[in-house]
Amino acid sequence: MRVAALAAVLLIAACGKQGELMPKAPPGVTPHVDPGQPTPTQRLAPTAQEQPKRVDDPLSRSEERRDDRFSLPPQ
Repeated sequence: MRVAALAAVLLIAACGKQGELMPKAPPGVTPHVDPGQPTPTQRLAPTAQEQPKRVDDPLSRSEERRDDRFSLPPQ
């Protein structure tokens, strides 16, 4: 029994890689359609999604709001 266990341990130990382990090469960082990495200034600038322009703003100047008949106090 001990001989079989010792043989199994030796076989398992012999299955390891002989030599130094090396890390895998990283995949391509930028996709093919990407023109390049943006600079820090470009990354900090807000995009149109983050800061949209209002083209449908109904108020062109500061004025009082109309009375809203649906704005009722809580009961």
